[in-house]
Amino acid sequence: MADHTSTETSETGDIRGEARGTAPTPLSVLDLVTVGAGHTATESLRTAVELSRLAETRGYHRYWVAEHHSMPGVASSSPAVILAHLAAHTSRIRLGSGGVMLPNHAPLIIAEQFGTLEAMAPGRIDLGLGRAPGTDGATAAALRRSDRLNEGADDFPQQLAELTRFLDDDFPDGHPYARIHAVPGPIQATSPGGVQSPHRPPVWLLGSSGFSARLAGTLGLPFAFAHHFSAQNTVPALDLYRESFRPSAVLDEPYALIGVSALATDDEKEARRQVEAAALNMVRLRTGRPGLVPTPEEAEAYDFSPMEREFVDSWNANVVHGTADEVRSGLDDLQKRTGADELMLTANAHSGAVRLRSYELIADAYGLPTQDRS
Repeated sequence: MADHTSTETSETGDIRGEARGTAPTPLSVLDLVTVGAGHTATESLRTAVELSRLAETRGYHRYWVAEHHSMPGVASSSPAVILAHLAAHTSRIRLGSGGVMLPNHAPLIIAEQFGTLEAMAPGRIDLGLGRAPGTDGATAAALRRSDRLNEGADDFPQQLAELTRFLDDDFPDGHPYARIHAVPGPIQATSPGGVQSPHRPPVWLLGSSGFSARLAGTLGLPFAFAHHFSAQNTVPALDLYRESFRPSAVLDEPYALIGVSALATDDEKEARRQVEAAALNMVRLRTGRPGLVPTPEEAEAYDFSPMEREFVDSWNANVVHGTADEVRSGLDDLQKRTGADELMLTANAHSGAVRLRSYELIADAYGLPTQDRS
């Protein structure tokens, strides 16, 4: 296992990244651990390890894994498990959830899971939280053992407060949970002979609308917006976050990243083929037919209906794709338009090799340094 020793840093230092090369902001990775037709989840998880190592050596700032359920083409149903595996194969890059869908889980469970991850990789863990189910209503009901799905979303601020108190071990006297402790966690430092890590995973709020933007701003937390599937709401949500922001012990100024679908290939035509296949996958998902990510050849042979073609064209308009130079230009323009403090790139393609090549090409286009893994 890699050496995970780390010097003490402030939580703010853990949040803010450093732009490298000629990139306008820090660049990061969002991985859905996609599974293409003809491939297995095992292969996709191996690609995740390769990609996390590539991202680390090429100077990407953080690597997040998204929580999704009941989708054959997405193998990231258990972010904490995947992150533990990635922690064993990396030594510097920040690792986190993008995000854990908090209403699906008891806050104590999340505090325990991410306290364990923090113990495995001190000072490198992010806890990104969302309030959506990350799946359809029936699957969400099975996860939560309840059909009161709206209640889960509406209770998000309360769940967030409870999770934060478990992470900090600071329930007030008289609270029903005052004698309950998330372990690993701060309680270990107050036990006889106890020594506790100075780190605590910073909490991020994720969103695709204004709710989490306002809440993140009010609480002074960092905010991650899902531009990759809610592009029309990006600028309004970021504006709302900045307007709502109140300085906190975590941040003195707003810090917002946006998730961006970006795919670079050696040939512009190949980028279009790959993006079309990913769009067909989204068509099937949106029409209740989720499956494995189809091959470009299958997408080329597919007869899109007029409505499907309209969806695909609209979807692909928000995917930054093409040659490395074209992707660099598109990302630069997007950053200028949104003022995002960080760009988190997700590459949706049928094969792991295409995804790995995309991140390498983007790193080259920005002149990101190649770092020694030692």
